[in-house]
Order: sequence, then structure tokens, then C-alpha cells
Amino acid sequence: MEPTNSRRPSRGQKPRPRNLPNFDANEGRRAPARDPLPTGPFADMGIDHRINANVAAMGLTKPTPIQDEAIPAVVKGRDVLGLAQTGTGKTAAFGLPMLTRLINFGKKPDPKTCRALILAPTRELATQIATNIDAYAEGTPIRSFRVVGGASINVQTERLSRGVDVLIATPGRLMDLIERRAISLEATTYLVLDEADQMLDIGFIHTLRKIARMLPKDRQTLLFSATMPKLMEELADTYLTDPVRVAVNPPGQAAKKIEQGVHFVTQGDKATLLAEYLSKHPGELAMVFGRTKHGSEKLAKLLEKWGFAVAAIHGNKSQGQRERALDAFRKGQTQVLVATDVAARGLDIPEVAHVYNYDLPNVPENYVHRIGRTARAGRDGRAVAFCAPAEVGELRAIEKAMKAAIPVIGGEPPVGPVPSARPQGGRGPGMGKPMGAGGNKRPARRPSRAPKSRQA
Repeated sequence: MEPTNSRRPSRGQKPRPRNLPNFDANEGRRAPARDPLPTGPFADMGIDHRINANVAAMGLTKPTPIQDEAIPAVVKGRDVLGLAQTGTGKTAAFGLPMLTRLINFGKKPDPKTCRALILAPTRELATQIATNIDAYAEGTPIRSFRVVGGASINVQTERLSRGVDVLIATPGRLMDLIERRAISLEATTYLVLDEADQMLDIGFIHTLRKIARMLPKDRQTLLFSATMPKLMEELADTYLTDPVRVAVNPPGQAAKKIEQGVHFVTQGDKATLLAEYLSKHPGELAMVFGRTKHGSEKLAKLLEKWGFAVAAIHGNKSQGQRERALDAFRKGQTQVLVATDVAARGLDIPEVAHVYNYDLPNVPENYVHRIGRTARAGRDGRAVAFCAPAEVGELRAIEKAMKAAIPVIGGEPPVGPVPSARPQGGRGPGMGKPMGAGGNKRPARRPSRAPKSRQA
């Protein structure tokens, strides 16, 4: 019998029915099982027929290159090292065969254990993975659960007390739960590290090493990354045993269906220019990437003042605020989402038609991840980068990483010496003084008036 929540409801809150299971928003819900589907390309690769029926119902009929190469190896029990950009279908590449191997256990997991652990660097990516895993496993006995920061750790502890088949977690929150003895990894026989390079970028290397020591040596491990820096090789050696290497979309290359362009503009004119671009495509979803939390919030409020339906997500937002903003954006209630790189990976919203790099990233690979939010699910997309004089170094670093020049669609490229790109992890434009030819001049202030096209 499922435990009930005995806490008294707050004033104005309806009491929870006692016979209703206390499911988390991202825990797999019981649903009628579909008739098994024994045919199709995924079934031919060894995917369980029940899971294959769910995949077909989702419209996934043709495996992507990463799925073609990775799924057979995972079904056979091999460790896999996958190099692939965002938007290439990695979640299905590791999720479908993992669920296939889990589905026939025949008994519930022990309390405070998980059979499979999926680690993701951000809350947004963890949520996206959990949503997909639930869809793949619909109608089966498999139950998944997501644990991330910003949500109640007491609720998470209570749910883990019953054990889960698949645990999707961010490293920081997982360590919090381990330290509380809410979860043990002794029975975890499947491990997935998704976007492992980003976990290293944001400083999770020591946490990952601690987690590695808690896992059984006899396990299957899948590691997926967009890039392969030296530290990633060390991480792969720590986690993987004789892995099958799979590489599609060489690191640094953007999706071919994204129409890219760069518009040269002064920092102080960026907001007005952005408003003009947004006004050209009313009703179409657009994502705008800034470099700092404060700058992104300020830009979102300015766009809202000018009449745009806008929301923002960044590190200063609570988990509830982020989820409400993303839900409104998915439903089209807001057409513009301003975000920092916290959202550059993991968001899968096929309707996003435009991506604007309001501030260029100081990590060149992040540019590819940002623009990968568009041109998804076979659609076309457009990405425009705004480049101020102080950001020319970042632009050149991005072009070097992609091994291709970004076409100029507006403005005049600055003349004279090109400023060096900011060090990775250092202060970028908008966080300090500009590096342009003007020396220590203060950056131009953002405009307080709406662009002409939106004035009454």
C-alpha cells in the first residue's frame, strides 16, 4: 500500500485524497500498456516490443546515426563512449536499450536503491531526460524518478525510501541524498553520464570521482559528451571498461538545417536590434541567450516593458519558477525565452524557430549547444549572433571551433586589432569593462526607449 501524506493542508489548499499515490511530477505514472510491437528498426536492434510500441506511438520510426551505432552495443551489455552534439537523439540511444535490459527483472527494487542512474549537469536536462524515459516506459512496470536541486529534499527522500528502477539526478543533489543515507548505489548496475563535458565545465569532477567509488565494479556504463578534452579522457578511463566508441556530428559542428548569421552592433544598441528582429517574426518562438543572470533578467524585463510576451530562466530562479517559465514557453503563452547557458543543453522544444546570441559565449562549444535549441525534429531554424566590438575575439574562436565562418547579415565588422577571447570561466562582456579599442571606456547603456517599430 502506498504511503499517504498525513501533513495537514495549508489554508485554502484542498486535502489530498488518501487513495491517490504520492507521485512526483516526473515519476512514471501507471498507464495502460500498449500492444507489443515486434516489428520495426528499433525492434530489429533488440529493443523490447513493449517499449518499441511506445516509441512508435511517439512517431520515432527511423533511428538517428547515434542510435544506429549505440543501441546494438548497449543491448549486448557493452560500455559505450558516445561523442555527439545536442539534438542527435542521445536520450533514446541510451534510454531504449537500458529500459530493455531493466524491464524483465521481475521484482521491485529494494528500498533506498536504484537499478539505473542517469547523471545530468543541469536541472533542465535532467527534467527533459526524465520526461523521455517516462514516455518510453509508459505502461511497463519500470518506474523512474528525478532528483534535482531547488525541489524539496524531504519529498525526494520519502520517495527514494521505496526504491526506484531509474534515478535521474544532478550530481550535487545526488550527493546531498547520499550523505543523508536516502539512497545507496550498491545495487546500481547501469550508469549513464549525459553531457559529461559540461559536468566538468561547471566543476563536478570531484563529485563524479566520489560517485564512481560508490558504484559496483560490475556494471554497464554509458558516457556521452559533445567534446573530448583531456579531462574527459581521464573520466572515461575511470568509468568505462573496454568501451565501444561511437562518434557522429564531429565536435564543434552545428546542425546543417540551422541558418546562421552574425550582426555586428554596439553593446548599447543590442536590445533595440533584438526587438526589431523579434518584431519581424510575431507568433514564432525565440530563445535569447545572455551571458549573465543579472543581464538576462534585466533584458527580459526590458522586452516585457516593450510589449513582448517574455520569460527568463537562469541560476537565480527557483526550480518552480524555471518550470513555470518553460511550461508557458512550450504552450506558446510566451513567445520569447531569455536564458543563460543553464538552458543551452537539454531543452527539446521543436517549435523554437529562432535563437539569438545576445551575448557571445566565452566557451566556443557553447555556441553550438545554444543554437541547437532550434532546427529540431527535422525542422529548419535560424540563429543570429550579435557581436559587439569587444566580442570579436569570441566570434573568431567560435568560427575556429566550427571550422567555418558565420555569414555577416548586418552591421560593419570592426577594423583594427581583434581583441582576444575572454578566458573560459572568466568575466565576459557585460560583467566588466569592455576590451575594445576604447581602452577602459564604460560600455554604452542599454536603451530605455522602445524601438520605433513598437512605439505607439
